[in-house]
Amino acid sequence: MDYYAIGQRIRKIRKARGMSQEQLAERIEISVTHMSHIENANTKMSLSVFVDIAEALEVQADALLYDAPRDTVSRASADIASVLEQCSAREARILADIVKYTKQSFDANL
Repeated sequence: MDYYAIGQRIRKIRKARGMSQEQLAERIEISVTHMSHIENANTKMSLSVFVDIAEALEVQADALLYDAPRDTVSRASADIASVLEQCSAREARILADIVKYTKQSFDANL
């Protein structure tokens, strides 16, 4: 299990929710130091703390464990492929650019 990646996902989602480490730590009743250690993978969290974090951030556990649940990505890919099949080559290139630049914007702002 990649605790560093999990910690980074927690940090990313926490920041996207506009929460400080202090606020999240207070909400789940752990110390700020412990919260920092979780985000930096300096400590392993218990299952109960993991569940508390997911609930406090209002996300499914999968959102913390994986970048994107595999079935969600597969479904989205199939949906996009279906749309692209109905497009001309020019339209497909434009849509691909839109998706690419939207993803870059998400990465830069979350």
